[in-house]
Amino acid sequence: MRRLFILVILVLGALFTAKAQKPDTLTHKSKTDSLYKQKDTDPGKKFVPKAKKEKVYHPDSTHSAHKAWTRSAFVPGWGQVYNHQWWKVPAIYGGLGALVYYVIVNERDYKMFLAVARYQQLGKPVTDPMYDNDKYRNDYITYGGFPKQSVIDAKDGAYRNRDVSILGFLAVWGVNVVDAYIYGKFKQSYSMDNNFSIRFDAGTINQPMYASNFNTTFTPALKITITLK
Repeated sequence: MRRLFILVILVLGALFTAKAQKPDTLTHKSKTDSLYKQKDTDPGKKFVPKAKKEKVYHPDSTHSAHKAWTRSAFVPGWGQVYNHQWWKVPAIYGGLGALVYYVIVNERDYKMFLAVARYQQLGKPVTDPMYDNDKYRNDYITYGGFPKQSVIDAKDGAYRNRDVSILGFLAVWGVNVVDAYIYGKFKQSYSMDNNFSIRFDAGTINQPMYASNFNTTFTPALKITITLK
């Protein structure tokens, strides 16, 4: 019995000694492992683009809407330049130039068909000496054989298109003046940015009995408020 007790003591002592000599990998880690762990767990900095501050345009009390429209009334596009809207100038002169071209072309065609119609009424041949120095002689040779009504319709069409082109020219000039005034007024009195707020409020409207619902004089309503800053 005594020998067995001593044997048990020796075995337990050997086990405790072996445990003490075994490295504790759970609690004692190498320096290299710690560095890798720190490298893995440390999140890298993400690229965040710098927020660009939106430009705010405040009213300019020194800007004159009167100067803007009067300048465009004298010279098309001058008021737009004054309002710092250069990109509108080519559009204005492109429209005016096209309308001037159509006025000139239709005026030429009108006079030409008018002369041909008059020659057809006279009924004289092209070989008549009266046509020798006439600038519309070749046109009469070209169109004189057409029916008289067709020539008259062509004359009237050119006349109408000329007048429409003139009205279009005046309309574009007028729109140029109105545009200069409106944007000049905006720059003078209003903010030109998108800095605004909107608010929704629920409420009731007091109305007569015949115009209300639910047997009450109050009608549900939704109020929308838009604030321009």
